[in-house]
Parts: sequence; structure tokens; C-alpha cells
Amino acid sequence: MYGHFVMTQAKPKYRAIFISDVHLGSRGSQAEALCAFLKLNTSEHLYLVGDIIDGWRLKKKWYWPQAHTNAIRRILTAAKRGTDVTYIIGNHDEFLRAFMHFRLNFGDIHVKNRAVHQGEDGKRYLVVHGDMFDGMMRADRKWIMHLGDHAYNFLLWVNTNLNSVRRLFGLPYWSLSAALKKRTKRALNYIHNFEDHVAAYCRRKGYDGAICGHIHVAEMRDIDGITYMNDGDWVESCTALVEHHDGRWELLDCRPDAVRTSLPVVKAAPVGELELA
Repeated sequence: MYGHFVMTQAKPKYRAIFISDVHLGSRGSQAEALCAFLKLNTSEHLYLVGDIIDGWRLKKKWYWPQAHTNAIRRILTAAKRGTDVTYIIGNHDEFLRAFMHFRLNFGDIHVKNRAVHQGEDGKRYLVVHGDMFDGMMRADRKWIMHLGDHAYNFLLWVNTNLNSVRRLFGLPYWSLSAALKKRTKRALNYIHNFEDHVAAYCRRKGYDGAICGHIHVAEMRDIDGITYMNDGDWVESCTALVEHHDGRWELLDCRPDAVRTSLPVVKAAPVGELELA
């Protein structure tokens, strides 16, 4: 009698992965790093938490290299192989909101304004990009956000050229814009106010916590009983938020210099870990 060979699919590495602010279509996007990360890290659920595509930049000037197409293909491949992929719309890809009443889906990817993720611990986490909490995103003041976007894009241009020089001298990647955020009082106040608004909203609506992006600052902390988690971005810091199968949450640092080595690997070092009982 011949034995029966049963093909079994390997268990995904993580229960859930959350990434946001990739800004495909902009020169600052670290699409190569994202492709390398997604190639090595599988999950049952993949949440794209807004600003995956930068419609603002594409509207001004078309920029779409092969690496950005590869990133889209990597996401589509994950969905085709059984990963539950949810695309949350942000402010830079707000053009997708015009199609929401058509129940828009891209293949096996679900497109939503927000979602609720139930963790392994049974807690309910609001998953939203975060622009809804930004008071400056009100329709009558949106021009201010676009003005700030110009300044931010200039910083990213400086950052890109600065790191090109650093690589010539064998120095690791360093984010100028991220460093300025940590040292500017006004930026720190904005970040703290943003986090407090997110926590207050979750408390009113009965959520146990929130997972968002938008401000390009990866963080995990407890705010008066509400778990606030921000997955960061793939322009400045290249971070991802992951939920392990045992319910642990972790922020991964996936630096862009790792994908420029001869081996197709990403150094995913934990930059923070939070036990949620």
C-alpha cells in the first residue's frame, strides 16, 4: 500500500500585519523594503491602513517605477494565497472614497473606510487611517494640509539625497524628518493631541483600542485604559505592527538599507513590544 501524501500549507508567521503610509507614487516611498518584508513575513490578516497610494503626488506629477508595481503585486499575491487583505482608505488615497457606494473591491482585497480587528485576546480594535482625527483635515481648511504637504515633500527630498551621500560613506539610513519631529515642540504637541483624540473616540464608541497610521510615528502605549497603536510608515521609518499568534503585539523596524545587501533579507528588529492580557 502506498502512503498518502498530504500537502499542507505552512502556518503564517503572524496572526495579523498592519502597514500604512507607503505613499506609492511618490519618490520617498520605500517600496523595495516593503516588497522584501512582505516576501518574508506572512500573516492570516493583512491590513493596509491608508495612504498606500499617494494620489496627491500622482495628480501633480506621474511617478511610478517598477518597484511600486512590484509592491502592488506582492499584496495581490498575498491575497490570492489566502491572506485576508483589507485596504483602509487614507487622505492621500481619498480618491477611492468616491467608489465606496459601489462596494469597491480589488480582486480579493476589501476596501473600507475603517474596520474592526478582533485580537486573539478577544478585544476589539478600531482600524482607521487617522485623518478623521486631524482637525486640520476639515474641508474648509484642507488647503492648509496641502501647504504642509509641500514642506514635507521638500524634507523628504532632502532626506533622500542626504542618505544617498551617507550610503557612499557606508553609513546607515537616517531620517531627517523623523529626527525633526522628535525635537520640535510643536510636532510633539500635535502627536500627543492626535493620540489623545484617538483614545477619546475609542472610549466613546466602546472600542478597546485603535490601530492607525497617518502621522508617520510608530507607537504603542496605553492611554487611560485604551490601547493606542500606530504602525508608522514606509517613507521615513519603515515600520510594521504585527500581532503574534499568542496575542502579543510588536512593532518591527525594517530599515531600507537591509534590502540593498546581496541577500534578499530584511532585518526585522523589535523596537517595542506590548503584552495585552
